[in-house]
Amino acid sequence: MVAGDTVREDVNDRPDEGPTGVLDTRERRQLDVIRRFGTVGALLLAVGSLGAGAAPVFNPVWRLPVLGIFSRMTTVSLTIAFIGVFMIVLAWLGLGRLAMPGRDRMVSLPQMARTLMMWTAPLVFTVPMFSKDVYSYLAQSEIAARGLDPYTVGPAEGLGLDDPLTDGVPTMWRDTPSPYGPAFIMVGRAINWVAGNHVVMGVALHRLLALVGFAMIVWALPRLARRFGINPVSALWLGAANPLVLFHLVVGIHNEALAIGLMLVGIELALARMPRCGPAGPFPPWQPGELLWYGIGAGVITLGAAVKIPAALALGFLGVMIARRLGGRWKHLFATAGALMVIFVGVLAIISFGSGLGFGWTTTLNTASSIKSWMAPMTALGFGAGGLGIMLGLGNHIDAAITVSRMVGTLLGPLLAAKLLLDSFRWRLRPMIGLGAAIGAVLVFGATVQPWYLLWAILPLAVAAGNIRFRTMATVVSAGLAVALPPTGSTFDGRTYQLPYAYAGAVLVVVIAVVLVRRHIPASTRPPRGARGAGNQPSSAAS
Repeated sequence: MVAGDTVREDVNDRPDEGPTGVLDTRERRQLDVIRRFGTVGALLLAVGSLGAGAAPVFNPVWRLPVLGIFSRMTTVSLTIAFIGVFMIVLAWLGLGRLAMPGRDRMVSLPQMARTLMMWTAPLVFTVPMFSKDVYSYLAQSEIAARGLDPYTVGPAEGLGLDDPLTDGVPTMWRDTPSPYGPAFIMVGRAINWVAGNHVVMGVALHRLLALVGFAMIVWALPRLARRFGINPVSALWLGAANPLVLFHLVVGIHNEALAIGLMLVGIELALARMPRCGPAGPFPPWQPGELLWYGIGAGVITLGAAVKIPAALALGFLGVMIARRLGGRWKHLFATAGALMVIFVGVLAIISFGSGLGFGWTTTLNTASSIKSWMAPMTALGFGAGGLGIMLGLGNHIDAAITVSRMVGTLLGPLLAAKLLLDSFRWRLRPMIGLGAAIGAVLVFGATVQPWYLLWAILPLAVAAGNIRFRTMATVVSAGLAVALPPTGSTFDGRTYQLPYAYAGAVLVVVIAVVLVRRHIPASTRPPRGARGAGNQPSSAAS
């Protein structure tokens, strides 16, 4: 089915009118400058990572001529890295002006793809940055490779404190079991079989795995965008070219790349044979192989959930799309839910028992809650309530306040997701918009929030929510979080002076660079009122 006029205007604004043309000579020159500006930023980030990245404990470049210098000049390396971060973010914002819905001329899909390739290529060779999670991946996979259960023992107990794979794991995670699904541990076990205790090779193979997930995202975004009536260039800009994707999936090597990639590919495969029709019918006969593709798509989504569990929410909203295809009645929803549940449980059982890991992973999904992240609204609320109690002389009850606020968030997130699922079935909003908002609600109201968690919401919304309000909000949030997190993946305890020096030096250099290219910065063209991200695409979308 496809979106129709019954969708509320405050959820999906009217599509753009008029065709989208190719860039003129001046705009192509601007695109060239933006590409090079971002590429230089990516190269600087790669250089800065040699001293400011989350390098292994036994840094392989420490004794190398020239390259080893950066490891000895942390503040300088950090400044170089921040220059690269700022330049990439500014280049992305400039590119967004040429990919803005409502423009008479926009960047073409091949131009966007080439730009993305230019920015990504240098980042493939960086030292891991922004997080040290990749070292936990290596240690937890090695525990499984040795025949132990990574869901009951941590790296310190399973490998020993002297093991080189344990050395790279942050101290706070050395005694915690793995929170990742059996599919990811299986792949990680294969990586460890190839790399052994060679940390650098293991990191390189995990980056290759993250790039596979990134390629899935790049493949799925424009196809889903066309399906849901959004301009694919706009979706690719907000999705794959997003600095949060480049910094945390490509550079940071987070397994969200694989999980989100499988989720998006699964949705696209499931909808491959679904015909387009009005939201209230008529419903054409079943297409050859349609049911098979529903099953294949659901299986791929389940594989994503076997990497990280948030992908499982996509099955609910896929079920809504299929149920509306059947006729949109409650009996169709329940029948679809039952069939998808069989696929979900069956695929998970095959992976869990086939890997020899069982279902122990279901008991460790909240491992990250041991972190009191200031970015998590419910945790921040607990801190605020506890701090207020101290100010009023009621004693220090911060831990209790955080526990209570997290319990509220644990209930509130799923309730909002259920409400969005119901609204999607009633066609008050599009299911893909509901999916992005639902995952965002569950994660934001969760115990811990990290910048890359927001990609679970941004990427589905990028292919379905095309109104300018959403685009503006997503742009501001993405750019702000991209520059807020230091690239080292550490807390800077005892050396906090490095951060203001690095930020100040980087800002000075970037301001000079912007002044030099100011004549080539695209003008901000405000689209017509009510414009959305459809460009010359139809306003219909599979439901």
